Amino acid sequence: MSFIRQFQPPAAPRHDIYVGIHKGLRAFMADTLLRFGRLDPDDAVELAESLDALTALIDLCAAHLVHENQVIHPALNAAARGASDAACDDHVDHEHAIARLRQLAVQVRSSAPVERPERVLRLYRVLSCFVGDNLLHMHLEECEHNACLWRAYDDAEIQALEERIVASLSPTELMQSLRWMIPAMSPRERLELLGPMAAAMPPAVFDQVYAMVRHYLSAKDLVKLDRGLKCAA
Repeated sequence: MSFIRQFQPPAAPRHDIYVGIHKGLRAFMADTLLRFGRLDPDDAVELAESLDALTALIDLCAAHLVHENQVIHPALNAAARGASDAACDDHVDHEHAIARLRQLAVQVRSSAPVERPERVLRLYRVLSCFVGDNLLHMHLEECEHNACLWRAYDDAEIQALEERIVASLSPTELMQSLRWMIPAMSPRERLELLGPMAAAMPPAVFDQVYAMVRHYLSAKDLVKLDRGLKCAA
């Protein structure tokens, strides 16, 4: 298992720019892969919903590549020449894979009923390879990129990079990211994200975010989150 990189945790807690979005991406990828594995290709509604979910997933992945390329990689390379080279190569491969998944999705949508089971299976297998490659890629970033960022920048500077990315998101992109990130987070991580949002956002906007979040959390997690937000207020 040589691909498992050694991760040396920092001596003191540091801001992890990857943890939230990567948990969300892992959850979205796993959910979509499972959806296609059990898909009934003869059920038109189920097929359309699954293809729509795939489109949303790869749109989010494509946007994530852009954000890392434009914001995080320059910071890495300023800290250590060539620090983002391996990830940049991966990103090119991911762009090609996303284009292939879009092509396969079009083929499934336009296929005749007799062709559909084989085309769905082909799409599922390509998607599984894409997910597997992304899981290894995210592990590289969380180990090697975090270590580089932590050596070169303080937490305020790393948070500023994250804020640049968040500021570039459209409302739709933000809600899609939060929909997958927050249910995938630990209770402490949810509170660390939503507490400052509650303080910074207009109440009506935060209420919209919170209503969406509540739909995807268990009763137990909601109790913990409600209690934490009340204590933080």
